[in-house]
Amino acid sequence: MPKGLQDHPLRAALTAEVHARPFARLEAPERVSYLAMLSGEAGAAGDLAQVGALFERFGQAPPEPGATHAMADFGAFRFKWERHSEFSSYSFFRHGPQDGAPFSEAAIDEVPRDWLEGLPGELLVALRIELLGVGTPEPAADELAGLLSAENFAGSRVSGGAAEVWMDFAMDAAGYGRALVRDRSLRPAQAGRVVQRLCEVEAYRMMALLSFPLAKSAGRDLSQARDRLTPITDRLSEITDLADERRLLAELTGISATVEKIAAATAYRFGATRAYYALVRRRIEELREQRIEGTQTLGEFMERRLTPAVRTCEAVAERVDRLSTRVARASELLRTRVDIEVEAQNQKLLSSMDRRARLQLRLQQTVEGLSVVAISYYLVGLVAYLAKAVKSRGLPVDPDLAAGLAVPAVLLIVWLGVKRIRRMVAGDRAVEKP
Repeated sequence: MPKGLQDHPLRAALTAEVHARPFARLEAPERVSYLAMLSGEAGAAGDLAQVGALFERFGQAPPEPGATHAMADFGAFRFKWERHSEFSSYSFFRHGPQDGAPFSEAAIDEVPRDWLEGLPGELLVALRIELLGVGTPEPAADELAGLLSAENFAGSRVSGGAAEVWMDFAMDAAGYGRALVRDRSLRPAQAGRVVQRLCEVEAYRMMALLSFPLAKSAGRDLSQARDRLTPITDRLSEITDLADERRLLAELTGISATVEKIAAATAYRFGATRAYYALVRRRIEELREQRIEGTQTLGEFMERRLTPAVRTCEAVAERVDRLSTRVARASELLRTRVDIEVEAQNQKLLSSMDRRARLQLRLQQTVEGLSVVAISYYLVGLVAYLAKAVKSRGLPVDPDLAAGLAVPAVLLIVWLGVKRIRRMVAGDRAVEKP
């Protein structure tokens, strides 16, 4: 690296990421056992600890903290571990001549039983693969039916005809699926890629199918919610009062809560199904299948068996979205009706308030008139008292005449004063308004 340049903190990690999970190098004959344990997104630490225990048991340094991949040769068997987003895969390899018939022994038989029993999570996939050596005769159809666990198996030539594979996608009496690989001209790394892709096809297939029971259950719940929604939408045009509106709104709220609960319970799993299904198709494409006459290919098997289940999950996801939209539209219509009714009531209330305001204004004007008269009366009385006091001093003043002459002036002054006060109060109120 040129001197003076600063590395990005993630440069080394990102560079190593593309080499983080190499394929195992396999040379036929080889026996392979594969397990996929579903431990959830929070199970990575427990899976790594269990893998570390296996390394320490055979005297090897455990994987570093945070590792998501490990490979090792323990003598009696070779081991490979990979951590995925929701599950961990454990592959066991044993190389050597196959003394008995295919599937008579298993690589996993060499693994400590107590360690296997301590694997975290739940077993989702168990697969046994027999890699037959070059020159092994091609099994006949009846022989394949006896070796595999199901008559409806799939098979094809892969890797440009370098190998032939057959898989049953079933479980034998021991709970394992079976796959048979006949090496024709595979290189060690190529053989490892073929075996790895077969394992991943089976693991991702099962992961994609996890949402299928959920889809069927959610489909029933959605049908019930739809049946509840239909009469409600029919009754929207028959609402007569506010009580009906409140009742329908409560029912719609209940349906909406049900739909949202279904959406929350299925959204992640359905999204994962789409991702895993895409991975299955990608891994099958990477096998570069060629047809074996009279046998369905792995791609055809998946198209007939896995694709309908995935389509069911997608259809249920679309139903959730459509029903949620219908509930939202019905709720919006009902809220619109409620808003219109409330506006009508508010209009009536405003009209009533306007009438009361006019009455109050008239009353206020009446009170102001009476106030002017009352104040003027007292002021004129004061003028009369003042005139009497002046007369008592000997001045020629007629108190009655002075009081009478003061009435118009007093009335005018009091009226102007009341009017000015009213204007001042009105101005203060206007200033106080936001």
